Amino acid sequence: MAINYAKTFNRRFTPQSQPIPGSSQVPNSGGGYSWQVDDWMRLDRFLVLGAEGGTYYIAERDLVKENHDAILRCIKADGVRVVNRVVEISDAGRASKNDPAIFSLALVVTHGNPQAKACAFANMSKVCRIGTHLFHFAEYVNAMRGWGRGLRNAVGNWYTDRATDDLAHQAVKYQQRDGWSHGDLLRLAHPKAPSPQHESVFRWLLAGADSLGEREVKRKVRGEDRVAKYGAVGALPKLIEAFEQAKRASSASEIVKLINEFDLPREAVPTQWLNEVVVWEALLERMPMTAMIRNLGKMTSLGLLAPFSDAKRLVVRKLRDETALRRARIHPLAVLVAQKIYAQGHGDKGALKWSPVSAVVDALDEAFYATFQNVEPCNKPVLLALDVSGSMAASMIAGSRISAREGSAAMALITAATEPECEIIAFSAPAQGRYGGMHGGGDPVLFYKVPTNGDYVLEITDELYRGREDFVYRISIGELPFVTGVFPLGGKIGTQTTSAATGWNLPFDQIPLDFRNKAPGIYPLSQEQMAKDVKSSGMMGGMMAPKSADFGDFPRTGGRPEISLCPWT
Repeated sequence: MAINYAKTFNRRFTPQSQPIPGSSQVPNSGGGYSWQVDDWMRLDRFLVLGAEGGTYYIAERDLVKENHDAILRCIKADGVRVVNRVVEISDAGRASKNDPAIFSLALVVTHGNPQAKACAFANMSKVCRIGTHLFHFAEYVNAMRGWGRGLRNAVGNWYTDRATDDLAHQAVKYQQRDGWSHGDLLRLAHPKAPSPQHESVFRWLLAGADSLGEREVKRKVRGEDRVAKYGAVGALPKLIEAFEQAKRASSASEIVKLINEFDLPREAVPTQWLNEVVVWEALLERMPMTAMIRNLGKMTSLGLLAPFSDAKRLVVRKLRDETALRRARIHPLAVLVAQKIYAQGHGDKGALKWSPVSAVVDALDEAFYATFQNVEPCNKPVLLALDVSGSMAASMIAGSRISAREGSAAMALITAATEPECEIIAFSAPAQGRYGGMHGGGDPVLFYKVPTNGDYVLEITDELYRGREDFVYRISIGELPFVTGVFPLGGKIGTQTTSAATGWNLPFDQIPLDFRNKAPGIYPLSQEQMAKDVKSSGMMGGMMAPKSADFGDFPRTGGRPEISLCPWT
């Protein structure tokens, strides 16, 4: 029997478990083959996406290790370029979290050459913009290297280069994180105060408010006891004085007065006063954008945010301020996560619950689109193919509560809103029986139009063409209904519309969708619900409406069709 060489060497149809003949494809984390990503592209992906939670195909620890090794290769090749890229992405707010940028900077000051280290030290304040970032950086470098002079000077400059009022704000708002405090870093860095005002803040951070006068410190120097004497320093900045007064406050009215007079941040308010509505009302007036978005649920649970309230109008106005959103470096993913959590009425952690205010939900939706204001259309025809296989719902983006499926849909909405010519399709298991994804990508489906009556042989193997006696397969054969697509995948809140259904052996081609009593979100459209809605709407034409059980017997697809109920104009 002659060999059909096209079956062995075929560039058009190659199993996912094998590389395309003649290509440069390499094994990937999913067990298949793909084109290799170079180290610089991997650096960009890490800075934007991070590695928190891993992915569907690779564990978090392994993903961090792979990215760590790639970043090291970039540092060895051009450490200054790595620093410039870290600063560019971090400063532009392109990443939902700043931790990957801080970690990459710590790798440069650990493994870079002298020129790269000097560049990293000089740009540290651009990446570590707030105290929390600095504490993360200290934790990372402390795990990798010692505290040499260059590192101590860079940390010291972070404190001395700031104006006194800014330094006081950092000291009060970001007090400690990861087991580090400002006092710990000052003891390591030993910065020389550039002014008496800086000296008073340093003294307060190291020993508290009682240490501002003349003091003596006993030390051992080469085994001998010695006494170091320090003179009195000047007054503390007003914000720190207000913070000290807040510790001694005995009523909510005192806290409100301090907030109004000195712009005391939420982190400086003692815990016992954070359940008072008047305190949050005072905080909201000057609350930064990121803090406000993070505390929407808390303010709603206390009754401050309610329909027709002044606080609600203030929050909505802030969320619609595109300039403020840009200045705060709010990432679209952060807004999307905030909207999802706020709309569901409870957090993913803790017992806090609230009744979401619809106007705030709508304002968050507008803010999500506004955070993409730097996106410029390419003005070319764009086709987006969205993976709707099971793996897309099983993994979360950057450690958030947004699934890969929701994230891809959100990005598609942005493209659809900015590009004049855009078409969106969904895919899972492709036609002709080839598998649509590794592990969880959906059951394989073969659509075959039988030409004539007769006997046919169906051969079944797994994706790697293996087989054992304990492998079990189940096959459903027949004129079975199978939905391959539903479009559109959404509609406007408060309306009724229809979606077109495509597939094989379907007894209908239209699905009624009722959005009148739905909150914004993503809802699964089950086979049973499709049958119920179609049957009750009378949209079957001349066909006989099937029973719901008929739809329950549908072959299982890689991912259930889902309807996005996010409103749009």
